[in-house]
Parts: sequence; C-alpha cells; structure tokens
Amino acid sequence: MQNNDNQKTYFIYVRSTSEKVPVTKAQHDAFYKEADRIRHKEQDHGRCMCPYRFIWKCDGDCIGCEYHAAGDVTSLDQPLPDGNGTLGDYIPDRSKPMDEVIAGRMLLEQLFARLRELDPEADTIIQLWKDHSEGISDRKIAEALGRPQRTFADQMKKYRTELRKVRGY
Repeated sequence: MQNNDNQKTYFIYVRSTSEKVPVTKAQHDAFYKEADRIRHKEQDHGRCMCPYRFIWKCDGDCIGCEYHAAGDVTSLDQPLPDGNGTLGDYIPDRSKPMDEVIAGRMLLEQLFARLRELDPEADTIIQLWKDHSEGISDRKIAEALGRPQRTFADQMKKYRTELRKVRGY
C-alpha cells in the first residue's frame, strides 16, 4: 500500500480567472516567493491592504488588486491644492551651486600643480590619496614612496604650509 500523505498538489491561484492551476513545488515556491516580496514592499509603503486570510490570493500584481491603496505616492509635478505651484517648487535644492563646484575644482587643480612643483613624486602621493578616499596616513605614504617616515612627515609639513598659501590662509 502506498502512502499518499506525502503527495501534495501545489497550485497557483490566477486572480483574473479565479482558477487554481496545478504546478510543481519548485514553480509554486518561486512564484509565491516573488509575490511575497512584492506584497511586503507594498505593505511597507502603505499600498497593500490585503487581509491575512486572503494572502493566498496574492499574485504580486498590485495594480489590479482590490486591496491595493494609493499609499505614499505623490508626484512633485502635481499642482498644490491652493494652486500656488507644485510640491517640487517648495523642496529646497541641497546641491552646491555650479560656480562653487567649478571654483573648488580649480582650487584642487592649483593645489595639485603646486604640489607637483614641490615634490617630484607628487603624482604618486595624489594617486594614493585618491585610492584611499577614507584617508591614508603619512606613514603609509612614506612606506609606499620608500622614504623614512620622519623625513616625509617633515616634508609634508612644509608642503602643507605652502599649499595653505595657495588657498589664501
């Protein structure tokens, strides 16, 4: 006698036709894993109001779902209720003005040019600074250049004094 307890029929519910389509376990798991991910994202944003007892109906197609709500979606181009512009008109621009970005870039180029005049291995130093954006110690740079750490530290002190003159400090 065969044990039929381990044989389960898996299905995917097709909401548009209200029918259950038999599938393999792998197909069932893959489909509902993605639907679950989408549902959780929509719930986090307040757009899914699906009751727990109907979760089995969820197919991840939220736009056509009866439990889908508008949620927190607001267009910045939508006119305000009072008619005074759009929401996008009232959000401050936190980016730097272009003239400040250009001035900063020009200053950086001047500093690099002056450093190249002061040290023949300036390009190596600059490249080490670029490669270690989180910061690199003078000791590590001195090791990379093959210079004694104390000598390099003294040289960098002089270089920094010179570079402050370029900045006007």
